Amino acid sequence: MSDDDPKSRPPSPTRRKFLLTSGSSVAASLVAAYVPVSARDAAVDSDSHPTSDGPNIEGAVPITLRINGNEHQLKIDPRTTLLDCIRETVALTGTKKGCDHGQCGACTVHVNGKRVLSCLNLALMHDGEEITTVEGLGTPDAMHPMQASFLACDAYQCGYCTSGQIMSAVALLREPCGSDDASVKELMSGNICRCGAYANIVDAIQQVRKRA
Repeated sequence: MSDDDPKSRPPSPTRRKFLLTSGSSVAASLVAAYVPVSARDAAVDSDSHPTSDGPNIEGAVPITLRINGNEHQLKIDPRTTLLDCIRETVALTGTKKGCDHGQCGACTVHVNGKRVLSCLNLALMHDGEEITTVEGLGTPDAMHPMQASFLACDAYQCGYCTSGQIMSAVALLREPCGSDDASVKELMSGNICRCGAYANIVDAIQQVRKRA
């Protein structure tokens, strides 16, 4: 039979067959790449590959954090930030992770009465020190005056930055600050509100300062 005879050439694949074959090959390769890794990870001894939140963390060090009057005895990776320790280990999620670079102020907490950016501090740096988060300021039934003022002045919109704003505002009450709005804005400049509720935030702070 001649090579030019159409019957002698293999049939050309259809578009449908090509897509089905290609899709099956890709799926098979993904499964092959994923399943061995999962099975291997599940089989690894916990002592040689410990979980990140358990007491068997490789190189973990003991630490005592006093948060909102409660003592937490922990074993953590020495590289853990105070922010991650508060949120992930102690499970106090009122302190927010925003930029994680010390630029937005959402993670502000108090350490020994002074405000700090918890994303820029290692938890080990504050072993035994007094830490206050927004949960330690007040409760829904007995709010801190600053919390109540933020609510009354509608000093928030999405609310993500609010806990950091309140923590900085409470610290401001103990810091040297002029009586005018410009002075308040200067001391609150490290806290960013993407929604732009700055005017109401200043009003809330000034109301508390006047009552005090």
